[in-house]
Amino acid sequence: MFNLDPRLARDCHFITQWPLSQVLLMDDRRYPWLILVPAIANLSEPFDLDADDQPRLWREVSTLGSFMKNHFQADKINVGALGNVVSQLHVHVIARHHNDASFPNPVWGVGTPQPYPLHEREALVTSLGDSLSRITPVSSTPS
Repeated sequence: MFNLDPRLARDCHFITQWPLSQVLLMDDRRYPWLILVPAIANLSEPFDLDADDQPRLWREVSTLGSFMKNHFQADKINVGALGNVVSQLHVHVIARHHNDASFPNPVWGVGTPQPYPLHEREALVTSLGDSLSRITPVSSTPS
């Protein structure tokens, strides 16, 4: 049975469920930062996914990155799946701007996270949920 790692549950807010992954908002208003977590138990590496789900995850990452680049007018999209602290397979998709707090360096370990005020977070989760629930990550066509 799939359970979200408690650290992800503590630091993130659920936005929507895509075919494979939960889409979560990282609670740090310094960066538009979403996380995809495949809703399958006991995964820690992308190669733990079966042969059908590996490309499905990449399609979800690509779809989310494209959405975020346009929605947040990002200069760059960062994608990472480190898993050194939280081993549950999850993929960070972060919209970066040339004037953000740590550009061009990675966001990890820079400054102090700034949680969203409740009203701002609720509005963002609702808005993103409305937009992302209408998007279907593109599937490859059968050969």
